[in-house]
Amino acid sequence: MEKKDSQHQVHLDGAIHLLTGDLAATTEKAGLDNQLQRWIEDLKEANNPALHQLVVDLQALKAHFGSGTLDVNVIAPLLARLGTGTTQAANFAENVNTATRVTKLGEVLTAVAQQLQGSSVEVDGSLPQDFSSHS
Repeated sequence: MEKKDSQHQVHLDGAIHLLTGDLAATTEKAGLDNQLQRWIEDLKEANNPALHQLVVDLQALKAHFGSGTLDVNVIAPLLARLGTGTTQAANFAENVNTATRVTKLGEVLTAVAQQLQGSSVEVDGSLPQDFSSHS
Protein backbone atom coordinates (compact mmCIF):
# COMPACT_ATOMS: atom_id res chain seq x y z
CA MET A 1 0.00 0.00 0.00
CA GLU A 2 1.15 3.50 -0.74
CA LYS A 3 2.37 5.65 2.10
CA LYS A 4 -0.24 8.24 1.07
CA ASP A 5 -3.13 5.84 1.73
CA SER A 6 -1.67 4.95 5.11
CA GLN A 7 -1.43 8.65 5.96
CA HIS A 8 -5.09 9.12 5.01
CA GLN A 9 -5.99 6.24 7.34
CA VAL A 10 -4.06 7.87 10.20
CA HIS A 11 -5.89 11.16 9.53
CA LEU A 12 -9.25 9.35 9.53
CA ASP A 13 -8.41 7.57 12.78
CA GLY A 14 -7.46 10.92 14.32
CA ALA A 15 -10.74 12.50 13.25
CA ILE A 16 -12.73 9.57 14.66
CA HIS A 17 -10.83 9.77 17.96
CA LEU A 18 -11.41 13.52 18.29
CA LEU A 19 -15.12 13.27 17.58
CA THR A 20 -15.79 10.40 19.99
CA GLY A 21 -14.59 12.40 22.98
CA ASP A 22 -16.08 15.45 24.68
CA LEU A 23 -16.79 17.80 21.76
CA ALA A 24 -16.58 20.96 23.88
CA ALA A 25 -13.20 19.91 25.26
CA THR A 26 -12.06 18.81 21.81
CA THR A 27 -12.76 22.23 20.30
CA GLU A 28 -10.43 23.80 22.86
CA LYS A 29 -7.52 21.57 21.82
CA ALA A 30 -4.97 23.00 19.43
CA GLY A 31 -4.96 19.75 17.45
CA LEU A 32 -8.55 20.09 16.23
CA ASP A 33 -7.75 22.86 13.79
CA ASN A 34 -4.82 20.85 12.39
CA GLN A 35 -6.95 17.69 12.19
CA LEU A 36 -9.68 19.47 10.26
CA GLN A 37 -7.11 21.05 7.95
CA ARG A 38 -5.52 17.64 7.19
CA TRP A 39 -8.97 16.26 6.45
CA ILE A 40 -9.72 19.16 4.10
CA GLU A 41 -6.37 18.68 2.34
CA ASP A 42 -6.97 14.92 1.97
CA LEU A 43 -10.34 15.63 0.33
CA LYS A 44 -8.93 18.31 -1.96
CA GLU A 45 -6.09 15.98 -2.94
CA ALA A 46 -8.66 13.44 -4.15
CA ASN A 47 -9.64 16.02 -6.78
CA ASN A 48 -13.17 14.62 -6.93
CA PRO A 49 -16.01 17.10 -7.57
CA ALA A 50 -18.37 14.82 -5.64
CA LEU A 51 -16.40 15.67 -2.48
CA HIS A 52 -16.69 19.46 -2.89
CA GLN A 53 -19.58 19.88 -0.43
CA LEU A 54 -17.61 17.98 2.21
CA VAL A 55 -14.75 20.45 1.80
CA VAL A 56 -17.13 23.41 2.06
CA ASP A 57 -18.81 21.99 5.18
CA LEU A 58 -15.48 21.15 6.82
CA GLN A 59 -14.21 24.67 6.16
CA ALA A 60 -17.40 26.08 7.72
CA LEU A 61 -17.00 23.78 10.73
CA LYS A 62 -13.35 24.73 11.11
CA ALA A 63 -14.23 28.42 10.97
CA HIS A 64 -17.02 27.98 13.50
CA PHE A 65 -14.81 26.07 15.94
CA GLY A 66 -12.14 28.73 15.49
CA SER A 67 -14.61 31.48 16.42
CA GLY A 68 -14.55 30.48 20.08
CA THR A 69 -18.30 29.90 20.33
CA LEU A 70 -20.13 26.63 19.98
CA ASP A 71 -23.58 27.10 18.50
CA VAL A 72 -25.33 23.73 18.36
CA ASN A 73 -27.72 25.16 15.75
CA VAL A 74 -24.73 25.61 13.44
CA ILE A 75 -22.64 22.60 14.42
CA ALA A 76 -25.32 19.87 14.44
CA PRO A 77 -26.54 20.44 10.86
CA LEU A 78 -22.95 20.68 9.60
CA LEU A 79 -22.01 17.42 11.34
CA ALA A 80 -25.16 15.72 10.03
CA ARG A 81 -24.39 16.75 6.44
CA LEU A 82 -20.76 15.75 6.90
CA GLY A 83 -21.89 12.37 8.24
CA THR A 84 -24.10 11.70 5.23
CA GLY A 85 -21.52 12.99 2.74
CA THR A 86 -18.65 11.14 4.37
CA THR A 87 -20.54 7.85 4.37
CA GLN A 88 -21.28 8.33 0.66
CA ALA A 89 -17.63 9.22 0.02
CA ALA A 90 -16.54 5.77 1.20
CA ASN A 91 -17.43 4.59 -2.31
CA PHE A 92 -14.46 6.57 -3.64
CA ALA A 93 -11.87 4.99 -1.35
CA GLU A 94 -9.34 2.89 -3.22
CA ASN A 95 -8.46 0.66 -0.26
CA VAL A 96 -10.83 -1.44 1.88
CA ASN A 97 -9.19 -0.25 5.13
CA THR A 98 -9.62 3.37 4.08
CA ALA A 99 -13.22 2.75 3.02
CA THR A 100 -13.94 1.17 6.41
CA ARG A 101 -12.50 4.20 8.18
CA VAL A 102 -14.42 6.65 5.99
CA THR A 103 -17.65 4.76 6.69
CA LYS A 104 -16.91 4.72 10.43
CA LEU A 105 -16.16 8.45 10.38
CA GLY A 106 -19.49 9.06 8.64
CA GLU A 107 -21.26 7.05 11.33
CA VAL A 108 -19.48 8.96 14.10
CA LEU A 109 -20.30 12.33 12.53
CA THR A 110 -23.96 11.37 12.24
CA ALA A 111 -24.08 10.09 15.84
CA VAL A 112 -22.41 13.23 17.20
CA ALA A 113 -24.90 15.39 15.28
CA GLN A 114 -27.78 13.37 16.75
CA GLN A 115 -26.34 13.72 20.26
CA LEU A 116 -26.07 17.48 19.84
CA GLN A 117 -29.71 17.56 18.79
CA GLY A 118 -30.72 15.82 22.02
CA SER A 119 -30.76 12.17 21.00
CA SER A 120 -29.31 9.59 23.37
CA VAL A 121 -27.50 7.73 20.58
CA GLU A 122 -24.13 6.22 21.54
CA VAL A 123 -21.04 7.26 19.60
CA ASP A 124 -18.86 4.23 18.83
CA GLY A 125 -15.54 5.16 17.29
CA SER A 126 -14.03 1.68 17.41
CA LEU A 127 -12.83 0.01 14.25
CA PRO A 128 -13.05 -3.73 13.63
CA GLN A 129 -9.94 -5.43 15.01
CA ASP A 130 -8.70 -6.52 11.59
CA PHE A 131 -8.63 -2.86 10.45
CA SER A 132 -6.71 -1.56 13.45
CA SER A 133 -3.38 -1.39 11.63
CA HIS A 134 -2.72 1.11 8.88
CA SER A 135 -2.37 -1.28 6.00
